[in-house]
Amino acid sequence: MAGNKMDLLQLMLLLQLWIGVLTLTEAVRNDSDPPVRGDIYSNGKIYDITHLINPKMPKWGSPDGMGQVVTIIDDMQEGAEAYTSEMDLPSHTGTHVNAPSHFFEDYFEQGFDTSTLSLKTLNGPALVVDVPRNTNITAEVMRNLQIPQGIHRLLFRTLNTDRKLMYQSKFHSDYVGITGNGANWIVDNTNIKLVGIDYLSIATYTDAVPTHHALLRSREIVIVEGLKLDNVKAGIYDLHCLPLRVLGAEGTPARCILMSSNFQASDFMSKDFVPLL
Repeated sequence: MAGNKMDLLQLMLLLQLWIGVLTLTEAVRNDSDPPVRGDIYSNGKIYDITHLINPKMPKWGSPDGMGQVVTIIDDMQEGAEAYTSEMDLPSHTGTHVNAPSHFFEDYFEQGFDTSTLSLKTLNGPALVVDVPRNTNITAEVMRNLQIPQGIHRLLFRTLNTDRKLMYQSKFHSDYVGITGNGANWIVDNTNIKLVGIDYLSIATYTDAVPTHHALLRSREIVIVEGLKLDNVKAGIYDLHCLPLRVLGAEGTPARCILMSSNFQASDFMSKDFVPLL
């Protein structure tokens, strides 16, 4: 009888010990830090202005967002030796670039896809500007911004950032963009070769065709859309933007960063300044 009681006591102690081990393991699992996905690095000298591609981000014209992007096709939990996945996403997802072939049939047939965009244009000094919050980017707005002729890359931070539209699954057609006359003004009155904005289109919803036609017709201006400018102050930065190199694609996601620059906006207004491209 005493032996049975001893065996039962030992079994209970072992069971309690095992429960304790499981509880500790689960606690360690739950307390582990998630992977860091920062936006600002090197004490504010590098800004990641690329939105994280994820199922909840907006998709053009959709009320429900992107939906599933990554699908696991080889799963280690099911016996695979390594994880592999495939991605399903539109070419104009998140932070991305437009090629001339996006709005011109002849350019599409001739092969002017995103792999033909100039890396020289996509990388270099850029001016981030805050635009008025009560209007789209019209010719009048562009005139009032007084962009120096030495500026070749211009990034617009707008009401889109204030409204956090890129963090909402629902597509908003009332986003801020460049109107047709604003685009024509840029082409006719500036030396700008790259324009970027903080939502899914550089053009207003109602002026999509005239704005894109004005900007892309010469094949000299690169359009970058869906920029993440939340924590970026207006000023001069060094832009580095690298789109995926995909044959035949009229648009491709890109990784874009800004780095602190030694230039000031006033440098680009000096008569002695040599324009940079």
